[in-house]
Amino acid sequence: MEGIDLLEKIRQSRVRDDKVVKAVEEIKQAGVKVLRNKEWRDIDSVMYKEGKVYVPKDEVLRAEIIRLYHDMPVEEHGGQWKMVELVTRNFWWPGVMKEVKQYVEGCDSCQRNKNHTEQPVGKLMPNSIPEKPWTHISADFITKLPIAQGYNSILVVVDRLTKIVHFIPTTEKTSAEELARLFRDNV
Repeated sequence: MEGIDLLEKIRQSRVRDDKVVKAVEEIKQAGVKVLRNKEWRDIDSVMYKEGKVYVPKDEVLRAEIIRLYHDMPVEEHGGQWKMVELVTRNFWWPGVMKEVKQYVEGCDSCQRNKNHTEQPVGKLMPNSIPEKPWTHISADFITKLPIAQGYNSILVVVDRLTKIVHFIPTTEKTSAEELARLFRDNV
């Protein structure tokens, strides 16, 4: 019964999409080879593309079709690709995949029950505690500072054991060789 109601809604909605129907008819009459009668047909005021019902650009109607397939008890919340496959068995319109994807991404149940294909994250492991000062260090740059005495960045080097910090003025364009030299001369 629902399918008959949908076809009737598509027939009524055709008024809003007369340009597409008219363009298809004109292309057929012009004898363009790309559009064959098997590709586009008009049966009882419903356009079919390759045997699938063409749904006019009626956002409410398209959303109703997606909702109908999405909320079926058998295929309820089947995910994006299952939904596309179900909808495109009988219906077609430009951008059907995009609209189905948006609908599924907006469904709270689908997002909560989504299969995660990546490996579960392992347990966090604490870093080892250094035994001597300056055997484990961290270094970072602070950049985009106002220029002062020709410098616009700071190299920050921290000993992980003692928490002693060295702040070394430098520039953003410091090369690897210059970085090694700064480290040798200051740390």
